[in-house]
Amino acid sequence: MKIAKENWSWVREPRVYKIEENTIEIITEPKTDLWQRTYYHFRNDNAPLLQIKTKEEYFSFVVKTTFDSKVRFDQCGIVIYLDSENWLKASIEYENKDIQHLGSVVTNHGYSDWATTVISSSVKTIWYRLSRRKDDYCIEGSYDGINFFQMRVCHLFKGNEEISFGVYACSPENSSFKAQFTDFEITECKWNAHDGQSPDKELF
Repeated sequence: MKIAKENWSWVREPRVYKIEENTIEIITEPKTDLWQRTYYHFRNDNAPLLQIKTKEEYFSFVVKTTFDSKVRFDQCGIVIYLDSENWLKASIEYENKDIQHLGSVVTNHGYSDWATTVISSSVKTIWYRLSRRKDDYCIEGSYDGINFFQMRVCHLFKGNEEISFGVYACSPENSSFKAQFTDFEITECKWNAHDGQSPDKELF
């Protein structure tokens, strides 16, 4: 998939970035992040996001991320940002020289959560696949771009009409690093309709 610049738009344009036909690069700025309220109680909403809009209800978006993160909480990945209180993101978040967190955050009505798993800090490349089925979403990861594993299934209460989705990078502490995004694809929905257990019957 070639990157048509005219179809993408910034939410908080960074000072340093590069957009080419098949590559997007972002140099993060210190003290940038996305988080709302839960547990930490603070609200951070200043990370740069580059997104495209769609009304398509069923699709999958794939991108490869490569990064040289090196300070705690450095992160880059995929994002659906509807407004400051309704969004989701998936990324690898650096912790220290040994470990980092592969995870996702879903924010509905101004409250964020965080689901993570610990991986080695030697990982500096990962693919993400974001799939939409109306207002439900599936986030997957892959270390080779071929075999994807499920990270999360979630719901966005305001994600049932036109949405904006794309990529982001940020450095919540006093840091800066280069995040590179390549191998973009938008395809038919790779997240199949559920064909297993039937919904529970009404009890009353």
